[in-house]
Amino acid sequence: MSAADLLPQVLEPLLEDFKYWFDRSQQFLSSHRLPFLEESQQADLLRRVEETQKSIAAAATMFQLSEKKVAIDPALVMEWHQLLMECQAVAMRYRQQ
Repeated sequence: MSAADLLPQVLEPLLEDFKYWFDRSQQFLSSHRLPFLEESQQADLLRRVEETQKSIAAAATMFQLSEKKVAIDPALVMEWHQLLMECQAVAMRYRQQ
């Protein structure tokens, strides 16, 4: 299997997963008041999630338009992952309280 064949098998599900989890994070942050965060902190987290959703949508579009031949900078994927872990930690803390 060539790298060109491997890229769609790895990147497509990854983008779908990011989309799913950031959509859930956006819904959660929009519909719950988190007492352990200041309103400005919650608003900033929501803003960063929404910006990331746009970035993921743009990356997915470019990937599709390039006939699945364009990769994504691993540093950007790591930024998305770190933000997703931050959202997960916030959601876990909310459920524990």
